[in-house]
Amino acid sequence: MNPFAYDRPATVEAALQDIAANANARDRTANQHEIRFVAGGTNLLDLMKEGVTIAPHLVDINRLPLDAIEETPDGGLLLGALARNADTAYHPLVEARYPLLSAAILAGASPQLRNMASNGGNLLQRTRCWYFYDVATPCNKRTPGTGCSANGGITRQHAILGASEQCIATHPSDMCVALAALEAVVRVESVRGKREIPFAEFHRLPGDRPDIDTTLEPDELITGIALPDASRFVAHSAYLKLRERLSYAFALVSVAAALDIGDDGRIAGARIALGGVAHKPWRLPEAEQLLEGAVPGDEVFGRVADALLHGAVGRGANDFKIPLARNAIVRALHVASRGTVTNQDIDAGEGQ
Repeated sequence: MNPFAYDRPATVEAALQDIAANANARDRTANQHEIRFVAGGTNLLDLMKEGVTIAPHLVDINRLPLDAIEETPDGGLLLGALARNADTAYHPLVEARYPLLSAAILAGASPQLRNMASNGGNLLQRTRCWYFYDVATPCNKRTPGTGCSANGGITRQHAILGASEQCIATHPSDMCVALAALEAVVRVESVRGKREIPFAEFHRLPGDRPDIDTTLEPDELITGIALPDASRFVAHSAYLKLRERLSYAFALVSVAAALDIGDDGRIAGARIALGGVAHKPWRLPEAEQLLEGAVPGDEVFGRVADALLHGAVGRGANDFKIPLARNAIVRALHVASRGTVTNQDIDAGEGQ
């Protein structure tokens, strides 16, 4: 491993001063020679060990007071950036008000990793593309301008939506798929001030700069994730994850679905986000609008799936993802229409 400096500030202000003072903090190249914040380290330390990322200066933010999960005046929740994934998933308010988020977190990684991984870090984890991790192969995400080895290579896990010739990698998070469906807002801070980033604008499609995953500036720190009131979706939500094996595997396709179904049995509103299919969680509000006023059923669910997957392109080994995603969307919507299966139901042996 390359040597690196290490700081452990006790306040947000000190952490921000640390990163702002570094000469490389304005460098928008995502992989090389940057000062980095580190929390759980479940992704960053792996990248450093593999030589994918060179970070000569780590700022450990675990002492910062950013681990609370609190109610907000508008009926939502504020998730601290340093709250661990496991604590978030099992928090009584998250389980009661955002079962979709709880289910998505628990579908990801392993218990050990969820105990270490932070909420803010989950948003920033990098792709699990084989070529990105193999420093012997060209990769535009790792080293801009060198080429994309996945194009024309092994593409089983790669994107079918929103890709470019520069990169066909997918975003690996389960939590982020649910956050996209819930219309979360990412709160960030730097020495220049505070700002809020709607979740739909936080992650980027690759375009011609696949090395930049998010719209977060290099000197900004994620302080929290704000969830708006989602009470109308509590009774009808589902997170479906399809993967190579049952545990500790990234999604080939995942679907976060939430429905607001009225007393008349018709859908009053819907939220749907896909994972495993693009460089960011994939959501199209115009496709969701097709469900408004409809009675749940195969026909309308199929039309929504077709709208979400419009323009999907396979690259040989991942062609199967297109029909797989369509079936997954229809299935997730059917499950959600029947009612949310909570963690408590699973613990009691129901909903299996």
